[in-house]
Amino acid sequence: MASEEFRLMRGRQLRAARDSVRWSPEDLAEQSRVAVTTIRDAEAEDGPVLVTAAEARAVQLALERAGAAFLPQDGGGAGVRSAKPSHAPDEGLRPDQLSSDNDG
Repeated sequence: MASEEFRLMRGRQLRAARDSVRWSPEDLAEQSRVAVTTIRDAEAEDGPVLVTAAEARAVQLALERAGAAFLPQDGGGAGVRSAKPSHAPDEGLRPDQLSSDNDG
């Protein structure tokens, strides 16, 4: 039975979330502790993914921890994007800080 939270999630949305964090199905299986065959079967679904509620939560939490954000179906269709980082990006050294000492 599909989880209420994942009822609108499509296989392509799950694939996109996994791709957005640059994980293989095996990486997601390891991080979520959900069988890789379950993940592959869910990603192959054209409609809503058919996983247990526990599997749905585990997969979603693993992907969210890695930086994926799930977008609900809101007229434009369900989607996924990279979550906004919680810290400022590392901008590196300013030009006045460059020298042969820190040349990488």
